[in-house]
Amino acid sequence: MLKLNKIHHIAIICSDYIKARHFYTEVLGFNIVLETYREARDSYKLDLEVGGQYQIELFSFPNPPARPSRPEASGLRHLAFEVDNIEEAVFHLNEYSVETEPIRVDETTGKRFTFFQDPDGLPLELYER
Repeated sequence: MLKLNKIHHIAIICSDYIKARHFYTEVLGFNIVLETYREARDSYKLDLEVGGQYQIELFSFPNPPARPSRPEASGLRHLAFEVDNIEEAVFHLNEYSVETEPIRVDETTGKRFTFFQDPDGLPLELYER
């Protein structure tokens, strides 16, 4: 049987690198591990640390095609981040003018969650621990 240890990284392609870099580092507060400009591809690759464990790779490419996310398109549905206090996290996002959906309760776990979007409309979730 295949033994997978954990998720190593998540790759996201953005349409506006400066805007996405600001969102993921300043608004969400992820730490920059490494930022690389790849001249041959006219592309940036920004490695981000999330909670000291996981890594997000933020890529920019010239004119990437749009990817539909609503209504429920096939493929990756959303990316969820665990938080200790959902009200504090929502307040923080709202302070940066990031709109959030109303906080809901997961019928299965009883945990609270909400959704918001990154600058490209990628659905992101806050899930309370």
